[in-house]
Amino acid sequence: MEKEVLIVGAGPTGLALAIGLERHGVPFRLIEQHDGPGTTSRAMVVHARTLEFYRQFGLAHRLVEAGIVENAVHIYKDRMEVGTIPLGEMGTGISPYPYLLSLAQDVHESILVEYLGSKGVRVEWQTKLMSFEEKEDHIEAEICSQGEASHASFAYVCGCDGAHSTVRHQLGLDFPGGTYSQMFFVADAENTQPFKGMSAGFRGSEFNLALNIRTTGTVRLIGVIPPHLIDPEPPAEFDPLIPHVESVLPVKVGRVNWYSPYKVHHRVAESFRRGRTFILGDAAHIHSPAGGQGMNTGIGDAFNLAWKLALVMQGRMDRSILDTYEPERIAFARKLVATTDRIFREAVNRKRFRNIIMPHVLPKLVQFSKVRRMLFKVISQTRIRYPDSPLSEGKSGRIEAGDRLPWIRMEDGDNFEPLVSVDWQLHVYGHPNGEVKQLSDRSGIPLHHARWTKGMKRKGIRKNAAYLIRPDGHVGVATTTGNVGRIEGYIKRFNLKME
Repeated sequence: MEKEVLIVGAGPTGLALAIGLERHGVPFRLIEQHDGPGTTSRAMVVHARTLEFYRQFGLAHRLVEAGIVENAVHIYKDRMEVGTIPLGEMGTGISPYPYLLSLAQDVHESILVEYLGSKGVRVEWQTKLMSFEEKEDHIEAEICSQGEASHASFAYVCGCDGAHSTVRHQLGLDFPGGTYSQMFFVADAENTQPFKGMSAGFRGSEFNLALNIRTTGTVRLIGVIPPHLIDPEPPAEFDPLIPHVESVLPVKVGRVNWYSPYKVHHRVAESFRRGRTFILGDAAHIHSPAGGQGMNTGIGDAFNLAWKLALVMQGRMDRSILDTYEPERIAFARKLVATTDRIFREAVNRKRFRNIIMPHVLPKLVQFSKVRRMLFKVISQTRIRYPDSPLSEGKSGRIEAGDRLPWIRMEDGDNFEPLVSVDWQLHVYGHPNGEVKQLSDRSGIPLHHARWTKGMKRKGIRKNAAYLIRPDGHVGVATTTGNVGRIEGYIKRFNLKME
């Protein structure tokens, strides 16, 4: 039906998009060419901003309960611990999730699939998009399900179908970037000796990472395959790599549950949208594993696009808001790829980085709380902002439209609690005057207010600040209670209607 959205791919990005659309009551089909959910750990890190999104849907606590909060990165040189980078609650005061969460991707996906199932949504497994063609007001697609072809019409198509995206290929979008020369490995294995947790090990030119998964007896191992073991192909089994890993990190490898050699790519598609078709996640951008950013960025794409599609399809906002998806997300993706590429090259190629900066300099720097907070903001994605978006207007105090709403802990909860509506809302920090209340009454946009405190001032919030908050928790308009006409003009410009 032409009022449906077709989501191609049921990895974390596609599942997150489905969750967002389902909340708004938008019909969709979610198809996946594989037989069922993933069974390997793959992407392991879930960052604070992702958990903040999941909190809006009542899901964050399920992921936290299933995962492991990483308290530190232990640095090893020739198997001897030489330093520790404290993580723990390094984002205290910045986010309700001030830590880095380790959670295997298959467990992560199973939680999302179960949630959708509880809402009556099922993934169509063994179902593949064969081709599609955009018409004047819809898209016609050919879909093959378990060997049987059919045709269907959709309002929009969203490609969440990974690095080899069928959607991206059919759109003819270029995917510029590169591939690192080194061959890498990833493995999940039992560890038969005590292990402190997330670790980075260095030995000569070798660099390996390890972290706990599911239970403390199982570890994820990541590293570069030594050139002498590639003859001319990497080992088909993990056994030849075990002595190498055990010489770098203080682990004793037992049974290997999963192993895969792979090449690392860094690419960003030339565009994230063509007409009624969008690409998200790995279909749009792929990264080095530095910082565990890839999966989280894809989930961010999904929650950015979901509410925009929903409100346009429901006639609640002007179609022009769909034009903001690409510029908001592609700018961050390009910056992220450049940053992770630089860090990755340093870690892999620079002796000084491996032998001095990581083992000795960085552990000392992060003893300072300001450095830890800065590091948290960067890796947690809480610093993502859209100041140049057409959806961003105004500045009040240090808060600029496009910023993520600062998290404020209050006596009876926090200011993120209203965000569970996943809809537009007005926030006032101080006294909500009559004009603000009348605007709320006229527009139907809920008004939430809190008594202004010095703690808000420290967050850059001006007294009597008034914000129009987007469904994804970013500031649409930043102004004061004395200038709410700015918010009213914004509502009219985008033809914003409340249900």
